[in-house]
Amino acid sequence: MRIIAGKKKGLKLQAPKGLNTRPTTDRVKENLFNILQRDVRGRTVLDLFAGTGALGIEAMSRGAKKAVFVERDRHTYTRLCENLHKVSDLGDMPTYQRDAFSFLDECKEQFDMVFLDPPYQKGLGRKAIENLVGRNLLTEGALVVLETHRDEVLFSSDELVGLGLETQKETRYGSTAIRILQKI
Repeated sequence: MRIIAGKKKGLKLQAPKGLNTRPTTDRVKENLFNILQRDVRGRTVLDLFAGTGALGIEAMSRGAKKAVFVERDRHTYTRLCENLHKVSDLGDMPTYQRDAFSFLDECKEQFDMVFLDPPYQKGLGRKAIENLVGRNLLTEGALVVLETHRDEVLFSSDELVGLGLETQKETRYGSTAIRILQKI
């Protein structure tokens, strides 16, 4: 697992051993950031269910203004901190070891871009999006990048519109689906 582009291009990141995390593959990450391209620079990013921090770190390497990382698992959080230490010169990167939903309950900041890579097939992506919208944590035009299992259905088109979101792009890579939603 490595940083694909930007100031820290080629830097290797470490993932914790075991099956508690499912890091986004370099191929998926590269394709995702090719889609996002100019939408990253200057953004305030939330990497919720951060795992190794690969998505938020990639955004910082590509010019995001700030990235906030939230990871609950103690061992994964330790590895996240080690990865962030390697890129500490990129800027403002607050990190929280806590449950994603307790973080959202107390969060007062708005985000321009949110990366959601929750455990698959548990409804956590839907719950996170409902919290982000319900607590007004997304700026106008904010992008929400959601990684799920390819067969996981989260919202109907009408439900998304009801939340003030629309699908910008949806792509599949093997068993993984990436959905990019935008606040309208």
